[in-house]
This record gives sequence, structure tokens and C-alpha cells, in this order.
Amino acid sequence: MDLLILLKALILGLVEGVTEFLPVSSTGHLILAGDLLDFNDERGKLFEIVIQSGAMLAVVWEYRAKIAEVIRGLPREPAAQRFALNIAIAFMPLAILGLLFGKAIKANLFNAPTVAATFILGGVFILWAERRQHRIRFESVDELKPLDALKLGLAQALALIPGTSRSGATIIGGLFFGLSRRAATEFSFFLAMPTLFAATLYQLYKERALLSFDDVGMWAVGFMAAFISAFWAVRGLLRYISTHDFTVFAWYRIAFGIVVLITWKLELIAWASS
Repeated sequence: MDLLILLKALILGLVEGVTEFLPVSSTGHLILAGDLLDFNDERGKLFEIVIQSGAMLAVVWEYRAKIAEVIRGLPREPAAQRFALNIAIAFMPLAILGLLFGKAIKANLFNAPTVAATFILGGVFILWAERRQHRIRFESVDELKPLDALKLGLAQALALIPGTSRSGATIIGGLFFGLSRRAATEFSFFLAMPTLFAATLYQLYKERALLSFDDVGMWAVGFMAAFISAFWAVRGLLRYISTHDFTVFAWYRIAFGIVVLITWKLELIAWASS
């Protein structure tokens, strides 16, 4: 295996793991990182999907006790049944809209200018959300009702636009709908599990012709990098939001988006434009 390919896999795995659960858009960062590393062909795009499972596994490990509790309680406990139903309901909007419009979105919006613009718009939206007066209705994800889960699922569906951020859309949507910061963040973590799992399986099936045993080493490096970095990112985010809001992520998005737009417009970096 080419050492340069392994290095690219390591970098992209770290990018995926660090950004997947922060409100900064992992897809947007991977598009830009793929451009910079010249790893944005079909093989590279498949790799990006595969390493998402590493980030997902980190959340599964972090919340393994909660997941086991829900699974054990499904046959008889209403709370576990309601939790599973809420996750299923919240998952459906993105799944349906992704199947309907995913191909067109990838063909037309997976480029640096779009990512930069949505970085900036998303940052402005977060600033606006944080300046609103929060009325907390739910302190825990276990308190949510099916209608609330549907609202959060519709918010997550905005992440079909690259640069929006799946976790960011869910978290900020949660704040608007009355969830505490911790409840909104944790719900985005739980919702990531079926979302990333389904996306990985779908893309692996769809792009099965690109699967090659020669890429196992590359996938293993990216998977482990994504798992380890996502594990620490999840723990770090939960500690951070216990005493801070999401304003710092908003300013990061705006600053990064402006840099990408300037470097693209002045042709300082050869970002892919389509």
C-alpha cells in the first residue's frame, strides 16, 4: 500500500472524526480536504462514506449502556419503545429526501463555493439562535414526543446541503424546539447512528463495483482515525457545552467559509467548483 495514500487516509479519518459530531459539517470539511489532498474521485468519495462508520462506532461505544438499556426494554418498557420510535421517526425525513434528491444534490452542490456559502450562512444562523431567549421544555432526550422527533428529523434533513452540518442542524433545531443544549446534542448523537449506518450500507451497495481488497489498509487507517478522534470529540463537546454555548463554532464557520471563498475567487487554491 502506498504510504502517501495511507497518510491521506489518516488525515481524512481525523477530519471525519473531529467534525462529524460538531456543528461544523463533516461533509463540507471532507469535500475541501479531498480537494486539497487530490483525493476527491469516486474512490475517495467511497472512502469518505466508509470512514463514517468509524465515527458512528465511537458514539455507539460512548452510549453503549443507554443502547443496551433501550434494547432490553423494547419488549415491555414504554420509555424504551418511545425512544426507539422517536429515533425512527426523526431518521425518516433525511432518508426519504436523500433517496429522492441525493443524486441531484451531489451532482450540483458538492463543491467548494457551495460549502463555503453554507458554512457562512450556518454560522450566522447559529449566532441568531444563540441570541434568542431559550425556553427549555425538554431536559432529556427521554422526554421527547413523536411530533418533536419529527421536527428534529426535518431539521436534520437540511444537512443534505453540503456544509450545513447534520449535527449542527439537529442541535440548533433542538434549541429552537425547546431542548436543552445537552438534550439537543445527545439526540443528534443518537440520530447519527441509524443515519450513518444506513448511508454507509447504501453507498457500499451502490458503489460495490469500486470495492477492492487492495483498499483494506487504507480503509482500516481511516476507520481507526475516525473512531479515535470522534470518541474524543464527542466527550469534549459534552464537557464544553456544560459551560459554553455554540457561538465559537459559528465564528469558526464564518471565518473558514470566508477564507475558502476568497481562495476560490482569487484562484489561490484549486478548489473543485463543480
